[in-house]
Amino acid sequence: MSVIFSQRTPGRRWLSLWPLALFLLLMLVGGLWIWQAWPQVMLKSALWQRDVNQQLSALLNAVATHPERAGGSLLLLSFMYGVLHALGPGHGKVVIATWLATHPSKLKSSIVLTLAAALLQGFVAIGLVVGVLTVLQLPARQLHLSGFWLEKGSYALVGGLGILLCWRAIKRLRALLRKPVFIAFTPRHVHHEKCGCGHQHLPTQEQLHSGDDWRARLMIVLSMGMRPCSGAIMVLLFSKVIGVFSWGMVSVLAMAAGTSLTITSLALLVHTFRALAVKLSGNKAPALWRQVGWSTLALAGGVILLVAALVMWFSVPQPVGGLRPWRG
Repeated sequence: MSVIFSQRTPGRRWLSLWPLALFLLLMLVGGLWIWQAWPQVMLKSALWQRDVNQQLSALLNAVATHPERAGGSLLLLSFMYGVLHALGPGHGKVVIATWLATHPSKLKSSIVLTLAAALLQGFVAIGLVVGVLTVLQLPARQLHLSGFWLEKGSYALVGGLGILLCWRAIKRLRALLRKPVFIAFTPRHVHHEKCGCGHQHLPTQEQLHSGDDWRARLMIVLSMGMRPCSGAIMVLLFSKVIGVFSWGMVSVLAMAAGTSLTITSLALLVHTFRALAVKLSGNKAPALWRQVGWSTLALAGGVILLVAALVMWFSVPQPVGGLRPWRG
């Protein structure tokens, strides 16, 4: 059907920007709270990790002498370490939750992303230890230095993903605020029952999934997984020293499985709350307001990722030997 439309610009179109103002206020309050609470959270995380590392070291010693007795306990503690530690502060949770909140149709692919990122983090730790200490036979100092630059790289990818989301959201907001308003429709053509109009009315399933950006997915997996867990590196180093490196690798993979379980649960929780918010809102708000609101949410996600990347980039201490608290 051909139509003729007239365009008018509402005098109070600026009122549709209220979600953006609300977002800025919430970002200010949230940023101040994080600034105050972050040092205390990191201190408690470091103390907790020290206790768990001591238990893991004791179990590795036990595995060296009685693997049939202590092996199961080591794997169970490693799995619980991954489950519980993933609840603490870390950029991986921020990345996947932000992506899922701003891309509601990507639940299944987001779950796959969590599994891939967790496994990648485990394999990166194993590959780093094997490559530096076994293949290149470099000192442990180089191991910490390599981990330092991998960590920096992961935070840079988080910032790049945040910039990408912000750029897309701003483009959508500009398009929405310039969208013409249809006030009159004049039909120029009527289809009969045998009309071959020559176009497709509905997209296919393949077309619906074709907009899934593989570049963004790759950035998510790399930003979450390329930073090696210092707890995993500790397990690998100690197991190599006492001659049970194979058990150390299995322990690291158990940690990765526990981490993926927690982050996947977080992804499901975010998806559930977002679906509930959509259901409760219904069609009460004007269409423009809803579109601006969701675009503002995407902008918020990008800003959160960018701020988190900057904070963690500048908070990474220089490698001086020893292990640092893991910020998963």
